[in-house]
Amino acid sequence: MKLIDTKLKGFKLRFAEEKDISLVLEFVKELAEYENLLDEVVATEEILRESLFIRKAAEVIIGEYEGKPVGFALFFHNFSTFLGQPGLYLEDLYIRPEVRGKGFGKIILSFLAKLAVERNCGRLEWWCLDWNEPSIKFYKQLGAIPMDEWTTYRVHDEALDNLAKEFDD
Repeated sequence: MKLIDTKLKGFKLRFAEEKDISLVLEFVKELAEYENLLDEVVATEEILRESLFIRKAAEVIIGEYEGKPVGFALFFHNFSTFLGQPGLYLEDLYIRPEVRGKGFGKIILSFLAKLAVERNCGRLEWWCLDWNEPSIKFYKQLGAIPMDEWTTYRVHDEALDNLAKEFDD
């Protein structure tokens, strides 16, 4: 396990390993609880293991403060046809409440931006819930701009199955 030093004393980053599956799921559930969405979490350790370490559909960064895990970021590559380049999409960023305000989130976002530049990505993007004013303020201070002219659409569960069946009909 390679630890990556940061500018903040005692705070280090590392890429998650398969042995971190239970920790990743714990962070996912803590984030979902914060967002009042815990009832929507159906991920299990087995599902995450398959997705993250077998299929390699996403990557996870773990933030550790004084040797203890305090946050994570889960991200994956997407692609911009307009830029003709890949991008990094940040699915989740979570810092435990008791250590918020120390700059850990900014360090993780900064690391992801550096990773995007190193991987020749044209963008680093993420969503933020409309009610999450502290995060919105934080992101805007970093220079992030909201994509107000875009609406996210989602097809899932039965609607996803039905749409998939349309192909064969």
